[in-house]
Amino acid sequence: MSVLLLLIIISISCSKEAIIQEDPYKGGKEALGVKFTGEEPIPNAGSPGDEVTFNVSGLKNYASKFEFLINETKAEVLSSTDSTVTVKVPENASTGGTTLLLNGQSFFGPKFTIQGKVSIDPSFKAVNGTNGAITDIISTSNGYILVGGFTNFESQAPAIPVNRILAMSNDGVLQPSLNARKGADGPILSINRLSSGKYMISGSFASYNRRLGINGITRLNVDGSLDSMTVEVVNPNPDRPSFGLDTVPSFNGGVLGRPPFSIAKSFVRDNKTIILGNFLYYLSYYYPRSTRESKIVDITKMSQLARLKENGELDSTYNFDLSIKGGYPGGNGPVNDAFMQEDGRIVAVGAFSTFNGLQVNNIVRLNNDGSVDKSFATGSGADGPITTVNYNSTTGRILVAGNFKTFNGRSCSGVAMLNANGSVDDVFKFGQLAGGFPNYAAQLNNGKVLVSGDFNNYGGVIRQGFMILNQDGSLAKGYNNTGAFQGRIVKMVQTNSALGYPAVLLVGDFSKFDNKRVGNIVRVEIKP
Repeated sequence: MSVLLLLIIISISCSKEAIIQEDPYKGGKEALGVKFTGEEPIPNAGSPGDEVTFNVSGLKNYASKFEFLINETKAEVLSSTDSTVTVKVPENASTGGTTLLLNGQSFFGPKFTIQGKVSIDPSFKAVNGTNGAITDIISTSNGYILVGGFTNFESQAPAIPVNRILAMSNDGVLQPSLNARKGADGPILSINRLSSGKYMISGSFASYNRRLGINGITRLNVDGSLDSMTVEVVNPNPDRPSFGLDTVPSFNGGVLGRPPFSIAKSFVRDNKTIILGNFLYYLSYYYPRSTRESKIVDITKMSQLARLKENGELDSTYNFDLSIKGGYPGGNGPVNDAFMQEDGRIVAVGAFSTFNGLQVNNIVRLNNDGSVDKSFATGSGADGPITTVNYNSTTGRILVAGNFKTFNGRSCSGVAMLNANGSVDDVFKFGQLAGGFPNYAAQLNNGKVLVSGDFNNYGGVIRQGFMILNQDGSLAKGYNNTGAFQGRIVKMVQTNSALGYPAVLLVGDFSKFDNKRVGNIVRVEIKP
């Protein structure tokens, strides 16, 4: 036994020695002695065509043998010494890190800021933003109201709680004007202001300010409190007369469906609310036969689309089949986004190939009675899901973005511009993307087009998730200096910066803009 043990120990020792003697660096790269010294370039910011000197040691023996990149874009090397290299900022560069390439090795240098016409407005006070997505925003007389899935703003909770709805000043400061500290218990996806000054909110929530009896939609008073009323109910305990009354939401209507069901978008017109989303049923409560603890529910089959009256009652003149006393089939896939035209018709997009039994391919326009508008000239539509749709009333153009390659048979890499009648705009030619697909596109009043997503290259040019295009689809010169964007834009509001420059207020679910940390909201100057 002892002899066997000795042989095993000798065998292990010999194997271990063989491994130790093997050269672990065999085939490795030769040390070149090149490195960035850590000092700032001179200057530390510039525009395309400017000359910039970087502090790099060890280049004496490698003149003309290396390449220099600014945010992955090749820069012309003008001169080099053993301690510096001078380059010309390339035409299509954007803000980002620098890299020196030599003999197949990469040496990473400091960030270089490209100066241009687009920049974060430093006067906007919302820096940390929200801790969850902002899904909608509307303007008020002295600022904005924001809704979404957040429970904190500017890291001020719990001292100042915000639960999925808040008021904000024009310059990004939280306003204590809303009586909504308890807020909603789930995401609010859409908000509309009524002619009375009250608000309609919709989304995926079951209570507001801890008041139950809500199913995805309700009405708020001007101060943000729940619009409620007292109703008579069945009292199972005559000794407690107060049990014959209950306080309930004044808006008696909502939706149900397979979880997670929601109202993705809602629109108010003539004091009626049109709702679109991923639900299967409309419901309301019949209070005369209900008790405080148990409510009698009326349910009507309504798939994805319905119109509700001012009190929440279902409007049976809209998207309603009298023969079955229920709604038409809706789409065979989810509705992602929609907008209402000035005439009340609605354009909806998503991942559906039919709507109410008709072939539509991910985009549809609905008439004022909820029927499919067959005159909407989208042809074969998109060959993949559409994520967002935006309309600019000044230019009369519709922008759709998503994971599709063609629209009405025309090649496009996820963004298409449509005329008001749904036909493809012949002037706008969207180029090829790489690294991902766009999830947001909208046109500014000046004609330029803002696009964001998870892509990193547009037409062979580095563009990290955000870019501004001309009306023909080409990159807008001077407007693409910003660095990396990360996340998803949901909505854009055109406004002005504190200095009076044109600006856009962007909200959504994003954590980075121009390589800087942001919290789902940022105001961006876009100088002319």
